[in-house]
Amino acid sequence: MTMFRLKLSFQALCAAALLCISAAADAHRFHMGITEVAYNPRTKSTEIVHTYMAHDVEALLMNMYGRQFDLTDPDDQDVLRKYVEGRFWLKGQDKARLPVRWVGMTADSQSVVIYQELENAPLSKTAAIHQGVLMDFLPEQVNTVNLNDAGAIRSLTFTQAAVEQPTQENTP
Repeated sequence: MTMFRLKLSFQALCAAALLCISAAADAHRFHMGITEVAYNPRTKSTEIVHTYMAHDVEALLMNMYGRQFDLTDPDDQDVLRKYVEGRFWLKGQDKARLPVRWVGMTADSQSVVIYQELENAPLSKTAAIHQGVLMDFLPEQVNTVNLNDAGAIRSLTFTQAAVEQPTQENTP
C-alpha cells in the first residue's frame, strides 16, 4: 500500500510539473512591439527606436531560415535589418517612402532594440507610417508607435488590419 501511494504521489508530481512546463511555454501569448519616433533638434533628424520581444524575433528568424541567429553577428543583424526595412517605413507628403537609415541594434535575452533615423528631417515631413514588423509571422502582433512631435505625444496602434496610418490627426 505504501508503494502504491508513493507511485501515485510521484505521478501527481510529474503531472503537476508537466502542467507548469506547458503553462510556461504557453504563457507568452501577447505579442507586441513599441516604436518611439521623435525629432531631435540637436541632430536635426527624426530618430526611430523599435523594441521587440527577443523570443518573437528569434522565433521569426528560426521559422524563416531554419537556424539559430546570433544577433551580435553583423551578418545576422543584416538579415534582420532587411526584414525590418521591408515591413517598416515612413511616407512623405507625396506618398513616397522617406530614406530611413539603419543606425544599429542591440539584443539581449529579453528584447531586441533597433535604431533608425530620418536624417535632416523633422517629424512633420512624415505623412504616414507603415508598421508591419512581425505581423506576417504572428497575426496577433500589435505594434504601438509613439510619435513625439516637439513634446506633443500621440500613440498609434498597428495590427494586421491596420498596418499603415497617417501621422497627423484629421481635424474637421
